Amino acid sequence: MDIDILRQISVVLGALAFLAVCWWAFSPKRRKRFEEDAKLPFADEQQTSDKTAPESENSTGDAAGKKQEQGQEK
Repeated sequence: MDIDILRQISVVLGALAFLAVCWWAFSPKRRKRFEEDAKLPFADEQQTSDKTAPESENSTGDAAGKKQEQGQEK
């Protein structure tokens, strides 16, 4: 009988912890922060593409680019 009470208590505590995490994640106070954090991977991608765009391609880079394009067309 004691194990049943412990199981019930653990289920209740687990449910309360889950609800607390959901409340914390979806709280209106934190919305702006999470929206900014969601854009971080795209900001990094934009910075790396800006750095590689002005570079001129040499003959080996051009050939590698053509091979990559051929692989994507399939």
